[in-house]
Amino acid sequence: MSVFHPITTARCLVRLADASDASYLLHYREQNREHLAPWEPLREASYYTLAHCVQTLAESRAAIRFDRAYPFFVLDLAGSEIIACFTFANVVRGAFQASHLGYSIAAHRQGQGLMQEALDGALQWAFTELGLHRVMANYMPRNERSGRLLERLGFEREGYARRYLQIAGVWEDHVLTSRIRAD
Repeated sequence: MSVFHPITTARCLVRLADASDASYLLHYREQNREHLAPWEPLREASYYTLAHCVQTLAESRAAIRFDRAYPFFVLDLAGSEIIACFTFANVVRGAFQASHLGYSIAAHRQGQGLMQEALDGALQWAFTELGLHRVMANYMPRNERSGRLLERLGFEREGYARRYLQIAGVWEDHVLTSRIRAD
């Protein structure tokens, strides 16, 4: 993998998560706890501690080193606040050359087009620098915002998985989508 150089868009800075980001990550988690709860797995109380954030970031750096996942933060232009997060996770090489994409955005930043702005450049990087052929992203049918975002980003529906992931303590159906690298 080549070195990732942060992407600056008109309204945000997109960069790989770094070990020094623990306090920013904790603030993001605390501020968006209620907002993200319906879209994420159940979280233990320890998830909302600085120690857990430090551990998460250490694991993230190891995942990057081993080419297993690439976690990103989207920050305001000053670099002082995480406004969104996304990860190219479960990277598979060999004949597949694919990953899953997961993302979240702060409650006060949704509906502004920031996630699309951030992901446009990051997807290009994943296809060119990481050499991925396919990026998959799945969403719950009731999460219409996520479905529209993926459509705008060029993801195509590939299927429907019943009781696919346990979200907020309930096995939820998911729409399966992917975007294939344009050759």
